[in-house]
Amino acid sequence: MGIRKFAVTPGFGEGGTVFTAQQMAVLGSAVGQEALIELTTFKQLYVAVEEEELEEVQARLQAAGLEIHPAGFYTKSLITCNFCRGAEDAGLETAKKLDGVIAGHPVPSPLRIGYAGCALGTSEPLLKDIAVVKMKERFDVYVGGETKGLKAVLARLLIAGVREEELEPIVMGLITIFQEEGKKKEKFSKFIDRISLATLREAANRKLRHHT
Repeated sequence: MGIRKFAVTPGFGEGGTVFTAQQMAVLGSAVGQEALIELTTFKQLYVAVEEEELEEVQARLQAAGLEIHPAGFYTKSLITCNFCRGAEDAGLETAKKLDGVIAGHPVPSPLRIGYAGCALGTSEPLLKDIAVVKMKERFDVYVGGETKGLKAVLARLLIAGVREEELEPIVMGLITIFQEEGKKKEKFSKFIDRISLATLREAANRKLRHHT
């Protein structure tokens, strides 16, 4: 029936993205000794299994507390910092809510969305396609980071001083715009260059006004 690939992550919390030894043991047992497990730059593991074994394997992994996400051209699970300033100050619950909304949507090319709980930015948010940085009680949203190639670029500020309740509609608005207007295999940074940062900002604000 063929091979199916999917992504596995333990989620995140204080301390960052951490697998337990038990979870790793379950993962190795579930996929088998011959399976190859790829460590990605998305803080996810990619696993390939026979299609007829897919449901059973995924059920075992979820029972061990692991999250399952699609591999390929989808929005990735939120890439976060280690919340070193504490769960409340760094906005752990906000990040978890955002992750639950944004992960796993089909897009023209894989979309990396980052979160940093303070201006230290230990999760390297400005190297992500979309990034949220907590600044005291508000959030700044950046777009267009690119790590690959000899012309790597930092993400640019899109909207500053965003309230917590505005984060989800803004980020989902950006994802929707990319889904609707992005070209197949077009990187998000190239997409921004093509439509312009000003146009993207206006579109995001329009989505936000519609939400409110």
